[in-house]
Amino acid sequence: MALTLASAFGNRARQAQGAQTRNSDMTTNATEPARNLTVERVRHPLKMRLLQVVRTTQVSPQLLRVTLGGADLQDFVSASFDDHVKVFFPAAGDDKPVLPQVTADGIAFPEGQPRPAARDYTPRRYDAAKQELDLEFVLHGDGPASTWAAQARPGQYLGVGGPRGSFVVPAGFDWHLLVGDDTALPAIARRLEELGAGTHAIVVLEVGDAAAQIPLPSAAKVDLHWLHRGDAPEGSLLEGALRKLSLPRGEGYVWAAGEGAAMKAVRQYLVTERGIDKKRIRASAYWKRGSSAVHETLDD
Repeated sequence: MALTLASAFGNRARQAQGAQTRNSDMTTNATEPARNLTVERVRHPLKMRLLQVVRTTQVSPQLLRVTLGGADLQDFVSASFDDHVKVFFPAAGDDKPVLPQVTADGIAFPEGQPRPAARDYTPRRYDAAKQELDLEFVLHGDGPASTWAAQARPGQYLGVGGPRGSFVVPAGFDWHLLVGDDTALPAIARRLEELGAGTHAIVVLEVGDAAAQIPLPSAAKVDLHWLHRGDAPEGSLLEGALRKLSLPRGEGYVWAAGEGAAMKAVRQYLVTERGIDKKRIRASAYWKRGSSAVHETLDD
């Protein structure tokens, strides 16, 4: 296992865009009434969008950024780094994916046509002026998403639905612990860009090797720990690294995403052995070993 420590600095991202409905998920710390520590769930109108590839960028040998564009992005909203959109891929031999329709009764696919392969992805960047949306794909060599991304070219079509909602974690905590494997890189990178000066982030990221490390600019104070797993199973180094990690004093929030079993172990350790309140942890399975098309929040 390789473990390195670094600090990253950069520009603050734009503030999250407007929301339609809000439900409080956490009460503000009574001892510090001036700070906003209220996590909010925000709902957005669901829309299906047919977009085209504008360009592709190799972020690392394992990570490809695909920039999508089109008039359908005009009212796109992504209010949190934790957001995900449903991506629909064209069937073999087709140039466009089959998109579902949003009806009063829910989502409906056209009759007589096979449902397209679909996966969940983080909106890495959205530029409203240019009507561009960046998605980043881990190139692991199999599955419809990785296979499509490896051959993606400008002009090709992709379907995008959502995000349906946002889970907005305020920046006012004393510290933010961000944990994940390769699949969490886009969300963690976006979060670090959004955190401003005066905030503190501790980041534990497990990737295959040093070639998979990418720049993570932030205006925040960042303690960055890269873990190189080599031939070890994905996510297997995270809990052990957290056991060696000292957390700052004060009010903190934990966000973790990656392989399902590894994320369950991370969450259980932080709750049962480190005493972190369950309301201060957001853990998600972005994928599960041996399963496909998995994206779920981990709760008791």
